[in-house]
Amino acid sequence: MEVTLAKLAAMVGGELHGNPDACITGVATLAGADSGQLSFFSNSKYRKYLADTRAGVVLLAAGDIESCPVPCIVVKDPYVAYAKAAQFFNPPSCPPAGIHPSAVVDPSVTLGSDVSVGAGSVIEAGCELGDGVIIGPGCTIGREAYIGPGSRLVARVTIMHGCTLGARIIIHPGVVIGADGFGIANDDGRWIKVPQLGAVRIGDDCEIGANTTIDRGALEDTVLEEGVKLDNQIMVAHNVHIGAHTVVAGCVGIAGSTRIGKRCLIAGACGISGHLNICDDVMIMAMSMVTSDIHQPGQYASGLPLDTLANWRRNGARFRKLDELAKRVKQLEQNRKKD
Repeated sequence: MEVTLAKLAAMVGGELHGNPDACITGVATLAGADSGQLSFFSNSKYRKYLADTRAGVVLLAAGDIESCPVPCIVVKDPYVAYAKAAQFFNPPSCPPAGIHPSAVVDPSVTLGSDVSVGAGSVIEAGCELGDGVIIGPGCTIGREAYIGPGSRLVARVTIMHGCTLGARIIIHPGVVIGADGFGIANDDGRWIKVPQLGAVRIGDDCEIGANTTIDRGALEDTVLEEGVKLDNQIMVAHNVHIGAHTVVAGCVGIAGSTRIGKRCLIAGACGISGHLNICDDVMIMAMSMVTSDIHQPGQYASGLPLDTLANWRRNGARFRKLDELAKRVKQLEQNRKKD
């Protein structure tokens, strides 16, 4: 695949500084690119590589033109522009339409045009798949589930009964959507199961990372609004509601009935307690434990950064004395007022 710099600049909405007729055939890093490849510069840590790059063109911000020894395209956000260019040079592979001989598709299933169902997949009664849906090998789609047009289940994905997926969703291997939520009640010391009667609803243009689980609701549905992006190995419990265009990094656990707003960024390994409300435009840093509502947009953190073992032990010992120290300071302040 080949494209001129003029067409490439138009594609990413940038201003070209260089020969418009020169051609690019792919993408690479600043250090590894040759004259036929595109690269990008968005992090000052890599400035030394920009100075020596041999790329055919570099996507960068206006303030970095003078530092670039090769043709460049000035854009508002080089990383976003790179993503668009990389998609152009690396379109997803599409298996041929049709049902693999080893797949099992109930006769009552409604299939749109150009649907592909891979080897060993099972689609149960009453399901509906929109146009262009791709079901990879080893997937299971429970009864009366709906998958919108252009969505793709890569492989070994399980969609339980009654769940609804929007258009253009990407679901990576090992994902389970719509398993029972963790609903139990204590009956005189014995735990009994609470039926999980809701489902899961996922909006358009979402992406779900490998081995992530999204539980069905207890009574109402668990909901992901449009454009939500979940990384690998995330746990979304029953009745959670995640607002549009929120991004959640790997190994996050979100307990039941918590509502997360729109455009939030939740970094890796955070733990979010149940029945909380997190407003729009919140960023939560990695390893944070969220145990109360967040009402104001902004950045939040609670995890302790790495330190040497000796310092960590000393600070840990001091942490245990904070309550005693606080009482002593309070007493000193009261004595000072008396004096």
